[in-house]
Amino acid sequence: MIAGLSGATLGFAGLGLLLALILIRVPAGLAMLVCGVAGSLLVLGTPAPMLAQLKSVMVSTFSNHGLAVVPLFILMGQFAGLGGISEALFRAADAAMGRRRGGVEGATVLACAGFGAICGSSLATAATMGQVALPELKRRGTDDALAAGVLAAGGTLGILIPPSVVLVIYAILVEQNVATLFAAALIPGLLAVLGYLGVVWIMTRNRPQTPENRAFDDAELWAALRAVWPAAAIFLIVIGGIYTRVFTPAEGASVGVVATAVLAFARGGLNRQTLLAAFKATAITTAMIYFILLGAEVFNSFLALTRLPAMLASFIAEAPVPPHLLLAAVLLGFVVLGCVMESLSMIILAVPVVFPALAGLDFGLTHDQFAVWFGILVLIVVELGLITPPVGLNLFVIRRVAPTIEPAALYRGVLPFVGADLIRISLLVAVPWLSLVLTGLGTN
Repeated sequence: MIAGLSGATLGFAGLGLLLALILIRVPAGLAMLVCGVAGSLLVLGTPAPMLAQLKSVMVSTFSNHGLAVVPLFILMGQFAGLGGISEALFRAADAAMGRRRGGVEGATVLACAGFGAICGSSLATAATMGQVALPELKRRGTDDALAAGVLAAGGTLGILIPPSVVLVIYAILVEQNVATLFAAALIPGLLAVLGYLGVVWIMTRNRPQTPENRAFDDAELWAALRAVWPAAAIFLIVIGGIYTRVFTPAEGASVGVVATAVLAFARGGLNRQTLLAAFKATAITTAMIYFILLGAEVFNSFLALTRLPAMLASFIAEAPVPPHLLLAAVLLGFVVLGCVMESLSMIILAVPVVFPALAGLDFGLTHDQFAVWFGILVLIVVELGLITPPVGLNLFVIRRVAPTIEPAALYRGVLPFVGADLIRISLLVAVPWLSLVLTGLGTN
């Protein structure tokens, strides 16, 4: 270790350098790997132990069988896109909502929820549904602010409603059961949908009717629902099978991959060319996630050498501050980081540092209950960061999909949905039961 520098000083310096690299758009995985390797070398003093540590980190990280589910869920999302599920979901939701005031905006929220249940990615959900729903939103007279807001906010449903790649990674980090976390996310996910629908109703309740606001007849409604039932069946089989322990998450994801591939083939979206493209996209995304995991593990190993996490845990345990106030401060930090970091990178980096410190506090929950409850809260505040102006990542996605929408209109449109998320976070903090009731963990 450098003479005159304490471990805490090196740890904070490493965190500062990491944030600086991320702010200048260095890929998160590379930034964490570079800071972790350099920091470990400074602490250990010679390359040999640092290289031995790097070897052990790589083996322990990639020998985790739980990671097998990640490429499977990603490939499932690729096949879902090729099967036209996003378009079918939007048409079915539009038909079910009717063309009343707020109907098309509400349909967009429901379609985002449905696609997120298969895709599992916030950014991908926002981008895909933006391409599908935006032309219809504009044709029906939705103003730019509301159109952008509902798409950006609806996209966040991709990482909360199971299956979610982020939840899988969180489960691995805190050593919890994936199926339990999927169950815990269901009620908060439904609350998110209801909250966003409430925002749509408030924003459109005084909007005048237009000739386009006609109700679908029964034939149109049933035709739209028939087109979407395979997607609903896939979701029920995969999530229901995982939740009831009929098969493991990896087995459930495998079933989902096969089912979505068959659907895509039957609808003409899957051929040799698109199959290879789906495999390539899955490999690229999986490699990115695994590289982020490696970088985070190396960086967290460096932080462990500095003893910064242990000192942070001791400080939090001894602080004369109510546990819920400390939790609120941590969640606020996640919101701020979520504005500049991709959700997966942030969770992989921050959870191993803050979770042990908070888990030792008295929230009236067992360790497993707290791990599940905290995971849902973290996931929601990460969502909030994705749509918080001015640098929420989902906002950039919508700007790419709809470059004619002015940033001011985008920020104005998303703020009511931010308010809905704040209400939902407050409710879930006050009532942990909402996250735990379906998990079998109980509340005592």
